[in-house]
Amino acid sequence: METELIKLDPDKPDIYKIRTAADVVVSGGLVAFPTETVYGLACRVNNESLARLGELKGREEEKCYTLHIGDKEQLGRYVPRRSLRENKLVQKAWPGPLTIVFELDNDEISKLRKILKKEVTENLYVRNSIGIRCPDNAISSALLTETPCAIVAPSANYSGAEPAVSAEQVLAFFEGTIEMILDGGPTKYKQSSTIAKIGKKGIEILREGFYSREQIVDFCTVQVLFVCTGNTCRSPMAEGLFKKRLAEKIECSVDRLGQMGYKIVSAGTVGATGWPASTKAISVCRSKGIDISAHASSALTEELIRQSDLIYVMSGEHAEQVLRLCPNSGQRCLLLADDKDVPDPIGQDENYYKKCFAMIEHAVARRIDELKL
Repeated sequence: METELIKLDPDKPDIYKIRTAADVVVSGGLVAFPTETVYGLACRVNNESLARLGELKGREEEKCYTLHIGDKEQLGRYVPRRSLRENKLVQKAWPGPLTIVFELDNDEISKLRKILKKEVTENLYVRNSIGIRCPDNAISSALLTETPCAIVAPSANYSGAEPAVSAEQVLAFFEGTIEMILDGGPTKYKQSSTIAKIGKKGIEILREGFYSREQIVDFCTVQVLFVCTGNTCRSPMAEGLFKKRLAEKIECSVDRLGQMGYKIVSAGTVGATGWPASTKAISVCRSKGIDISAHASSALTEELIRQSDLIYVMSGEHAEQVLRLCPNSGQRCLLLADDKDVPDPIGQDENYYKKCFAMIEHAVARRIDELKL
C-alpha cells in the first residue's frame, strides 16, 4: 500500500481534498490528520475497521476509543441529555484540547440503541459512558464534519510511543500501512488533550494534558444566583435551602459543593452590602438545620448576573431589575416559585417568616428536581 500525503493550508483547507479523505474513511480506510494537540488516525466505527486500527497501533483490546466530532452541536446525537456542569464545560472548553467522558443511565443507552447503529453503541458506550472530543483545528473540523458516520481518532503512533505532532512523524510510524495523511504542518500545542469526567464523584481528571485540573474546575463550575430586595431575608433563606438540598441530592457535604462544581450565591436589588441576615430568617433556618448566621448582603450587579448560569428571583419586579441590568439574561432568569411572587417577610412576625420559608422550601425542592445534576 502507498500512503498518500496531502498538504493542506492549516487555516483554509481545500474542501475537495477533505472530501476525498472523508470518502477514504467511510470506505474503511485510515486517515491521519492534525488536531491542535497531536495527529490522530481517523477510523470509521465498525468492527472490521476498528480491528485493523487496533492491530496497527498494537493497542490493548480493553482500551476504549474516543469519538471525535467536528462541531459541538453534533454532541446531542450521542449524549442527548447533559448535566449542568457538563453543558458548562462544553460551552467553555469546546472546540479545544479536552476529551469529556459522559455518563449515561440505562434508559438513555436503550434509547440510543434504537437510533444509532449496533456497532456504534457496542464500541463507543462502555460501562454506560462515552468519551468525546471536539478538536479546535480547521482541518480536523472539516474532515469530521464531512464524514457522515461515527469516527474515532486515537493518536497517530504505536501504543506506548510518543504521539506524532507532525506529518513526518506519522509517516515514520505508518508509511505503507495507512491510506492517507493530511499534512497541516506541526500541531499547535504538541501535547495530548486533557481527559475529564464529571460524575457522582465530582470532577475527575483521567489524563493530565493541555488543561490543568484548576482550569477544568473553573470551566464547569455552575453558579446559581438568588435575588430579592435587601438580600437579608428571602434570598439568604433560598441560598441556604438550595445548598442543603443540593448537597443531599449529590450526596456530599455543603462545604464540598465548590469542589463538586457548584457555587450558590445571593444578592439584593437595593444595592446594600455587608448587612447580616435578619434575626428571624436566621432563626427559621436554624430550626431546619441551616446556618445563615455568617451571611452578609451583596449588591446585584451586571457582572454577577453575567457570571450566573441560573438566576432565581423572588418577584416579577426583581426579574425586571435583572433584565434591566443584563438584557440578555432572560432565559436564565426565572421566578423561583413559578408564577407566584414570594412575599417579603421583613417587619413581620416569626409565623410569617415560617410561611415564607415553607414556600421557598417547596419551590427550591421542585427547582432542584427539575435539574439534571
